[in-house]
Amino acid sequence: MTRRIVSIGECMIEMSGGEDRTYRLGYAGDTLNTAWYLRALLGRDWSVDYATALGEDRYSGDIRAFLADNDIGTGHIQTIPERRPGLYMIHQERGDRHFTYWRDTSAAKLLADDRDALAKAVEGAELVYFSGITLAILAPRARGRLLGAIVRARDNGARIAFDTNLRPALWTSPRVMACVLTAAASLCDIVLPTHTDEAPLFGDKTIEDTADRYLELGVEEVVVKDGGKDALVATAGERVRMAPASGVEVVDATGAGDSFNGAYLAARLSGKSLAEAAEAAHRTAGIVIGHKGALVDPALVR
Repeated sequence: MTRRIVSIGECMIEMSGGEDRTYRLGYAGDTLNTAWYLRALLGRDWSVDYATALGEDRYSGDIRAFLADNDIGTGHIQTIPERRPGLYMIHQERGDRHFTYWRDTSAAKLLADDRDALAKAVEGAELVYFSGITLAILAPRARGRLLGAIVRARDNGARIAFDTNLRPALWTSPRVMACVLTAAASLCDIVLPTHTDEAPLFGDKTIEDTADRYLELGVEEVVVKDGGKDALVATAGERVRMAPASGVEVVDATGAGDSFNGAYLAARLSGKSLAEAAEAAHRTAGIVIGHKGALVDPALVR
């Protein structure tokens, strides 16, 4: 019997590269990136669906075809007439990534407007994955509909995984961002925050502080990422620190955290221990940052 995962969020057109003003067109987005690596690392006994909204334009059609060609389910992609996918460009400057976004008319901002479609998307899922960006792009009432669907999925036996993925520019204020993300995390089984993003907002001094804050909300499993430093996996009864592999060349860090999440969740769904999952997550992220763009050939990470 096939076991099902659904990842919810926004797929965007990605323009990466930028050398000599030449860019490579691709498709990415934080929750899609994680779905990509879940699909790459899990066997055929798992299906991975992507729940989002797209338009009726050429690029929306190309995204649907791209996902289907890579065995990511498209049956829960809503069509929003007169809307299009968002777009972002990545360029490297002084050894760091810089992003420019165009997403005001993104169809994905309406992905939670249809309550029935949302309910069908999560029905029967064993794992539901979403992020702080998923919440940030939605209107307040739509956020409520999404979180309501998450609660019902959990009540029906799904495990819920959440990357807080803080993007202050997408929120009306730091207070709203902190309140919404904290409320969402309290509904989840696994939370995968990034310490350096969380520390300015919540005042966490260490990765242990970040883990403890989510454990105190009732989260069962917290996986704190910290860039090129140790990751910390914490539950009520166990703590594991895991260092990334040394000597990894960083070509493009886009998608590093998302691929870490995908590999970690795939390992846990496959019965691996906390330490084994964290090691697999670092290994996969180390491969991804050695290539341009968020999505690398699945054969490279298997």
